[in-house]
Amino acid sequence: MAASVVKTPKCTRRGSAKELAQNAASAGLKSSNEAKWNWFLLLATVFLVTFATRFYKVTEPDHICWDETHFGKMGSWYINRTFFFDVHPPLGKMLIGLSGYLTGYNGTFPFEKPGDKYNETRYQGMRYFCTALGALIMPMGFDTVYDLTRSHEAALLSAAYLVFDVGLLTLNQYILLDPILLFFMMASVWGMVKISKTTASGGSYSLRWWFWLFLTGTMLSCTISVKFVGLFVVLLVGLHTATELWLILGDLRQPIVETVKQVACRAITLIVWPILLYILFFYIHLSVLNRSGNGDGFYSSAFQSRLIGNSLYNASMPRDVAYGSVVTIKNHKTGGGYLHSHHHLYPKEAGARQQQITTYTHKDENNKWLIKPHNKQRLPKDKLQILRHGDIVRLEHVATRRNLHSHSEPAPMTKKHLQVTGYGELGVGDANDAWRVMIVGGKVNETVHTVTSRLKLIHLLQNCALTSSGKQLPKWGFEQQEVSCNLNLRDKNSQWNVEDNEHKLLPSVSFSVYAPGFFARFLESHAVMLQGNAGLKPKEGEITSRPWQWPINYRGQFFSGSAYRIYLLGNPLIWWSNLVFLALFVVVFLCNAVVQQRRAGFSRLQAESRAEIESEAVARGEESEPSTTEICSCCLSPEEKALKVIPSESSELPTPEMSLRAAAWLFVGWVLHYLPFWAMGRVLYFHHYFPALIFNSLLTGIMFNYLMRFLPKWIQHVILGVVLSILVFSFAAFSPLAYGMSGPLANEPNSTMHSLKWLSTWEF
Repeated sequence: MAASVVKTPKCTRRGSAKELAQNAASAGLKSSNEAKWNWFLLLATVFLVTFATRFYKVTEPDHICWDETHFGKMGSWYINRTFFFDVHPPLGKMLIGLSGYLTGYNGTFPFEKPGDKYNETRYQGMRYFCTALGALIMPMGFDTVYDLTRSHEAALLSAAYLVFDVGLLTLNQYILLDPILLFFMMASVWGMVKISKTTASGGSYSLRWWFWLFLTGTMLSCTISVKFVGLFVVLLVGLHTATELWLILGDLRQPIVETVKQVACRAITLIVWPILLYILFFYIHLSVLNRSGNGDGFYSSAFQSRLIGNSLYNASMPRDVAYGSVVTIKNHKTGGGYLHSHHHLYPKEAGARQQQITTYTHKDENNKWLIKPHNKQRLPKDKLQILRHGDIVRLEHVATRRNLHSHSEPAPMTKKHLQVTGYGELGVGDANDAWRVMIVGGKVNETVHTVTSRLKLIHLLQNCALTSSGKQLPKWGFEQQEVSCNLNLRDKNSQWNVEDNEHKLLPSVSFSVYAPGFFARFLESHAVMLQGNAGLKPKEGEITSRPWQWPINYRGQFFSGSAYRIYLLGNPLIWWSNLVFLALFVVVFLCNAVVQQRRAGFSRLQAESRAEIESEAVARGEESEPSTTEICSCCLSPEEKALKVIPSESSELPTPEMSLRAAAWLFVGWVLHYLPFWAMGRVLYFHHYFPALIFNSLLTGIMFNYLMRFLPKWIQHVILGVVLSILVFSFAAFSPLAYGMSGPLANEPNSTMHSLKWLSTWEF
């Protein structure tokens, strides 16, 4: 065996071991206090600059800008407790409504269209609220990067990239869901990093650790309760947590029970708790919005029966449907509309020039139909005949006196289906007006019931099922949904139900017994929202964009197009340099992975060579050369040992590996918040990129610091100062985009913004 000789050399340091230990502790404490003080000063600076830039001119312009017309209106509906439909979960709109209510807004302003003056309306509180949440993103970003890297420089530059981006500034200053979404998203990432930091420092199960776990779970729930894209940050935190738990499992110093405890605690706080909060938000939403509004028609008849003022609320109407009943017929699919007609005809290119038949999601007099026998114009007034499974009927549109009709012409949008029209005069048509009423799963002579019976209407001659294809008609059809006749009788969209039912000879019954409970409405709300999200189409004249355009800042978006112009566009220096550092990270990360793999192989080779040499020496009966380890006894004094085993978090020195690991997680965040949009079929807008932008900006600060680490500290600070100065200058130059422009457009030579129109696609 190899001999080991331990020498005790004369220590070159002066003083006793105790004094040396105390001096080292004093120096470490001084360094720690200095780092904390620097962190506090920089954070205070970030706070000050952020709030100064965000709240400057926050109440200007004093008219509706862009989507304030939607979310301000929805805030009003919460104050008035009026039900509405939206494709997003409710939390953001509830908070907007709450902020308006608490600051004196009474919910009466109509929010009709962009450009409308607010006049004496107290809209300011809602803008202040959204701006305040948006302004908190930057300090959280600063602290997140500092915790990830222990570098003041990286944290400051990351925060500067967020503070001095005029696009983020514009998005933060208005009554929108975006600042609320970005705040909760950033808070989720901040909490995720705090959990890792507390766990790594041995603080598991402490009060602080539990606080960060519950805070992170709360923020995750809030994020996805504002918009469904909050799911992306849920995935990020989930991946990070799974990685952390995997490392804890691999720590053989800890018993397996420790891993089980960690999994259980995180499942409670990061899965169960957010789900309960999410359900609670919807319970509040459905409890507050208890009055009938213009969104009723998107939901089932049973759902509507819970809304005060709806025709089905505490409704008393005939239970049975009979010939002579005036009814409204609703498509039974999620978000299905009412069978509808109006005086307008199909254009020549859409088939026969007969009256249009559509589905319409709002209650309207044009939704009413009269049920008649197929072979008689009317029944005697005093005769009552109940409608039953298998009966053949004609449906006459009450307002226009034309019958529901189909023929062999193809439908206007779905060419494999047949066209459905309104035909005839004063209720008199032809044989193509006859429909057989079939109850889904019904039996012979079974009675058709209001609300609860699911029906199919089968055309007697064409043998096709009346269906709502889900396709939106063009402008000539007022963008309502196409109704067609499908030769496939099993079409799942061909089911209908009678909602309103009027008949003088039928007794009325209460329908409150059919009102659904909370969980039924909770599930239906999600089905309607997801369907609405998938079917979003651009408005006329609205500028949309594609994901490839976003990172390069290809085209902006007008928030206000009047004489006082606001234009959403990123600071080009920030956005384009973000792409450079994103590419640099990929290159550095891959090179580092190759180096680490080669280094690991070299270490294995060395170990194998050493083992061979020792085995040969043993075989020859020789002893290997003694290894000598020099130990300074004063350095290993008990006092100094005690100080060394209690590390200070704030004195932890940044390492290249720490920075690269942090950048990798931010890169994953960018990927999760950007790439999924490439697969989405719905309409997309420029502002969808801003969550990914935040991750990219934080990554830029880290990579800048990582690449500068080889330089002397003073040179690093000089370069950082130059970069910050450039950011401030570019912010000042492009700030009119956010704070307001007037005068000629930038494409005119006499415009003050003419020199800043660097791309022809920028329209300010």
